[in-house]
This record gives sequence, structure tokens and C-alpha cells, in this order.
Amino acid sequence: MPPSTLEFIFGRSEALNLRRPELMANQSSSSSSSSYPILCASFNQDSSYFGIGTKHGFKVFDSNTGRLSYERAFVIVEMLFCSSLLAIVGAGEEPSLSPRRLCLFNKTTGTALRELNFLTSILAVRMNRKRLVVILQDKTYVYDINSLAILDTIDTVSNLKGLCAFSSGLDGCFLALPASISKGSVLLYNVMDLHLHCEIDAHRAPLAAIALSSNGIYIATASEQGTIIRVHLVSEATKVNNSNTNLLAYGA
Repeated sequence: MPPSTLEFIFGRSEALNLRRPELMANQSSSSSSSSYPILCASFNQDSSYFGIGTKHGFKVFDSNTGRLSYERAFVIVEMLFCSSLLAIVGAGEEPSLSPRRLCLFNKTTGTALRELNFLTSILAVRMNRKRLVVILQDKTYVYDINSLAILDTIDTVSNLKGLCAFSSGLDGCFLALPASISKGSVLLYNVMDLHLHCEIDAHRAPLAAIALSSNGIYIATASEQGTIIRVHLVSEATKVNNSNTNLLAYGA
């Protein structure tokens, strides 16, 4: 392959690394020569194509023209504890990689088990051993993870970032979602019993982050203002602690 093709695809420094593998292997991970550091590169059996792998996915190029012929990337990969089950959502417009398609995938056998398709892009996926939760911009779907029967549909405020929190334990299994776009209100939903638990007015500014403890006892919230983390007791939906994020201990 002519050097100009390598330089066209990767830039001069990455092209040098591909032509000299010992330099590629010794390249510092902090190098700024590429915004997508190459983790591996190889030709196929007759050198008509070559592939590169990065932490964002992989791409296959035509060796003669340098034209991209195939790529695969995922925007969401959610694991079920230490099992072989993955929930994956693609990042492309091909049907198999659509961001509107959720695939339950067995990473041990490399096979797709089940698929769910939606009208809009999937923004987040959460699951435990009983429930599968899919977050869209203005709807959230709750499924039985074994049968994939839909159990409930939650209409939500516009949630462009897919902001959510999920406590994965079967006891105290809650889902937290934004309840307002103008202030920091949180909707708490009981995923096992399928009902609204409460709504918490946590901040004056819109929410920026939500986290639930794994046992579902506590919920922590932060707003776009970014100065206060508030912790609430879920069972009573009362504020139990404020933490000022300007403190050095919180890295602000």
C-alpha cells in the first residue's frame, strides 16, 4: 500500500507506526498523535483489506484505495453482573447497528439472543436478574428480562441525555428519572412492584447526575449548578445529608 494512503487515513505519525510495528508497540498511551489510539492493526490473508481496532470499535479499509468498507461500534454496552449476557445498542444507521435496536447478546457463544426495536434512539439500558429497563427521550419501558414481556411504560419529561439511576438488588429495586426540565426534581419508581414510589424536589436547578445505592436505600443527586450533592433516604424520601462539592475531598 502506498505511504500516501496510510498518511491519508491515520496521519503521518500513525502511518509511521503502522510501517514500523515496534514503534507502534512502544507508543505512549498519552500520545496526542491521534484522538483514537490504535490498539491493533492487521491485513487479511491476501492483503486486500486491513483492519484497525480502537477502544471505540473497529474499522476495515480497502488496501488499494484507503476507503472505509466496514465499521462496528456500540454506544451502549450493559452487563448483567458476571454472566455472559450483554445488552448492546449500536451507533450506526445500518439495521444491525441502529441506535434504535437493543440486542441481548451472549458474549460466550457470540450469538444474539433477542432483539427489541424502538421508534427513537435508546439513551440508556439498565437491568438486573428480573427486570430490563430501556430509557428513551420521553418514555421508559420496563420488561421482564426472561420473557421480554413489557410490564410498564413510563411517560417522562424530555431526557436528552438518558439520565437515570438504578438499584439492581431485588429488594429495594428503584429507578430514578428526571421529573422536570426546569428544576431538579427526581421521580422514583419501584421496578419490582411497578408503581411510582415518590417524587423528590432535590434542587432548584435541573439535574446533572443521579445515583442510587445498590441496595436502594439512598439516592444522591447533583444539579447543573454543580455545588451541592444531596443524599436522600429513599424509604422516607427525606433529605439526610448535603455535601458541598467545593470541598477538596470531592475533587472540585
